[in-house]
Amino acid sequence: MKVKLAEYIWVDGAQPTPSLRSKTRVLDVDEEPPIWGFDGSSTNQAEGHNSDCVLRPVKTVSDPLRAGRDLLVLCEVLNTDLTPHRSNTRSVCTQVAYIHQEDDTWFGLEQEYTLLQNGRPLGFPKNGFPAPQGQYYCSVGSQNAFGRPIAEKHLEACLTAGLKISGINAEVCPGQWEFQIGPAGPVEASDDLWLARYLLYRIAEDYDVNVSLDAKPVEGDWNGAGCHTNFSTKQMRESYDACERAAKALSQNPAEHIMNYGMGISKRLTGLHETCSYREYRWGVSDRGASVRIPWQVAKDKKGYIEDRRPNANCDPYVVTRLIVNTVCSK
Repeated sequence: MKVKLAEYIWVDGAQPTPSLRSKTRVLDVDEEPPIWGFDGSSTNQAEGHNSDCVLRPVKTVSDPLRAGRDLLVLCEVLNTDLTPHRSNTRSVCTQVAYIHQEDDTWFGLEQEYTLLQNGRPLGFPKNGFPAPQGQYYCSVGSQNAFGRPIAEKHLEACLTAGLKISGINAEVCPGQWEFQIGPAGPVEASDDLWLARYLLYRIAEDYDVNVSLDAKPVEGDWNGAGCHTNFSTKQMRESYDACERAAKALSQNPAEHIMNYGMGISKRLTGLHETCSYREYRWGVSDRGASVRIPWQVAKDKKGYIEDRRPNANCDPYVVTRLIVNTVCSK
């Protein structure tokens, strides 16, 4: 009998930062991945006396880490009555996206991450620190770029899986990299980011390297790690005034966004290292020290998108995209 492997992937209930879990199911070659289940008492999603949770497939792509017909199956978590589990942030994101579907919202998610080995970023010596940051961003050469084989293999895997990955680059701190997902709608962009995170973790396993999404992986004069979020509506892609209105709309409830943009945001959004303090909200053209940046090309072309620079690398993209859509499109 011909078979294929399906890797079921889901977001757990860990707090304050959810993690990914996965397990493998053997299917007949022509079988679609069915609803499955797991022990929620082991993933912070149930109590032991009532531990069953349900996995419902929401997106299936080819598995680039296995040969042939095998699959990655992204799932949302349900209760046994098939209602959304309390940890299922995708469900609420889907509802908000549906309400505002006429706005045709697009997202581009810039996922920064730091590669660690033995508790230190790649490129950091065993004792002390490397040369100050400045030479590492978009760098080349073994004295500047650390972890390129992982970043390149990850890019190839995402492309093979059909994810909407649009680029990679070395970042400001040694051992820090970024990949970009999008443009895509809020749910699709978030789905693809979670799947891309999964592939990154799995590839790094082969190198005995840990992928950190910590907002401030190295204390001191080193950049933190964010997930800068580019956003547009159909109207913004046609009108610069709409871009300015969106930036102003995000000033109406900054506290709600900051509270839900990832753990450790106060350590990253200090007003230094290309950030605006989490205590204030500011937007501007070409200003990487603002909360929200309007790129210079957008100001020149009089249409386009805005960049919310506040979300952390460890954010839940379903939450971030939902908040932005709801805040901007409800005005």
